[in-house]
Amino acid sequence: MTKNEGAVDRTIRIALGGTLVVLAAMDYIGVWGWIGLVPLATGLAGSCPVYSIFGIRTCPAPR
Repeated sequence: MTKNEGAVDRTIRIALGGTLVVLAAMDYIGVWGWIGLVPLATGLAGSCPVYSIFGIRTCPAPR
């Protein structure tokens, strides 16, 4: 997979996804909080399949 997420994008995804997963695990927001696994996984991987489909790239262009 090609990296298509920049540092800011990855940081936001990891923070948001981690927060949702923790809140779901603590049963504060219910089962829907587990959807946070998606942004957490894509943030850790640095690649988003939806970005690939639409040709979006938030990381700097390679030199």
